[in-house]
Amino acid sequence: MPLLIILLYRQYRNQRSGIPTNWPILGMTPSMLINIHRIHDYATELLLHSGGTFKGKGPWFANMNPLLITNPLDVHHVLTKNFSNYPRGDTFRNIFRFLGDGLITSDGKLWEINHKVTISALKHASFQDMLETVIWNKVANGLLPILESISEHHTEVDLQDIFQRFTFDTMSKVLLDNDPECLSLGFPYNPCLKAFTKGEEALIRRAVTPQSLWKLQQLLRVGKESKGNSAGYTLNNFVYKCIAQNQNDFDNMINGEQQEGKFKFFTALMRALKDIQSDTSLHPTKFIRDVLITLMTAGKDSTVSALSWFFYNLARNPTVEGKILDEIHTHFEGKVGQRWNAEELGKMVYLHGALCESLRLFSPVPFNYKSPLRPDILPSGHQVDLNTKIIISFYSMGRLKSVWGEDCMEFKPERWISHKGGIKHEPSYKFSTFSSGPRTCVGKKMALTQLQIVSSIIIYHYHIELVEGHSVLPAGSMVLSMKHGLKVKLTKRSEMN
Repeated sequence: MPLLIILLYRQYRNQRSGIPTNWPILGMTPSMLINIHRIHDYATELLLHSGGTFKGKGPWFANMNPLLITNPLDVHHVLTKNFSNYPRGDTFRNIFRFLGDGLITSDGKLWEINHKVTISALKHASFQDMLETVIWNKVANGLLPILESISEHHTEVDLQDIFQRFTFDTMSKVLLDNDPECLSLGFPYNPCLKAFTKGEEALIRRAVTPQSLWKLQQLLRVGKESKGNSAGYTLNNFVYKCIAQNQNDFDNMINGEQQEGKFKFFTALMRALKDIQSDTSLHPTKFIRDVLITLMTAGKDSTVSALSWFFYNLARNPTVEGKILDEIHTHFEGKVGQRWNAEELGKMVYLHGALCESLRLFSPVPFNYKSPLRPDILPSGHQVDLNTKIIISFYSMGRLKSVWGEDCMEFKPERWISHKGGIKHEPSYKFSTFSSGPRTCVGKKMALTQLQIVSSIIIYHYHIELVEGHSVLPAGSMVLSMKHGLKVKLTKRSEMN
């Protein structure tokens, strides 16, 4: 009984201080699981209470003691200066097992091969033209007709769902040369699109739960793990089917040459892999599958998150919306009906600032996960041992006064505009939406192209208003999606007074 009283008092004291109770045997895991539905805001609260760095305690049997960091110098140290000491590690690979050995999960030589092959395809002279063509075709034949129908019927719509369908179609077409046409009138059901969401629901729990427990769920086929396994099968069937078709087309080419005027991402990947395959024992089909599903997952989900939170912020800041609309008219007056290219859109300073400001507050990938190879001491003085799991909270970094100043919670695109009126750049270890160091996001340009085209074309044609009473909250997921979607009403610019 005295022991119980002591434990209850300790829990009460810790709750008042904002620090979770460190239970015998279980560590702080119960508090993490209780707050899993709001894990990103919970992590921010812990970091605010502890000065920007929080050392947690996992179960004694799990060897998983998390160290949450937000200090830009610590982030720079982990992601860049001492990069070789902080690989993804086996724990991260197990969490993201459905990605295989792609660019996000691999380390060492395999990561170097992934990086070389992926960069070679993304930097192909014809890739950007193909990307913009695919996006604009989907805007013209999918996005605008659907928004027109919604506005004519004066119905509410979940804009996050629209973006999910848009990006799934565009990424499938760009990477797999297959358009599932999810963004169509009637919003057809697509099991593969739903599989992405179901698969990701299990990931956040894996990050805060001992591996032995969630692997037991897998074995028993219960809970989120059961749904995650089912989703994995669905995704594999879709991707492997597309690979088989693309492989057949590639084999039928003369010497593997691209058809004139026809760029295919798969062909670029195969040619890049062929150039280095003599030095490796990789299985080509498995390797290509891992590259493609990694790019699809990262490209689709991060763009959906970025677009959803951007329009949420825009709806709450009508002055910002007005300034972007003025900028669009200034840059593209006389080009109505034409397809604005990414280079022209990139010159829109205020739009760029608004996008960056939204990404600062709502980073699509809210945290990064690292495992040290050797003990280390961070610039802040915090010690890292072999059982420490480094968690960089990008979501929390955007909400700390120590990083962004007293006005850190304000939505201010002007933050990204220099005194001379140009784009102001922040170091990647401070603004880490696209990560930093050797693992900087290889799809950054591709993501920005989608964000610029989709955001500008919607703003040009429509005013978006949040549905009154609709709750917009971050979901407890590895990608910062909206728990209840983004319910909005659309009004055509031509119908506004």
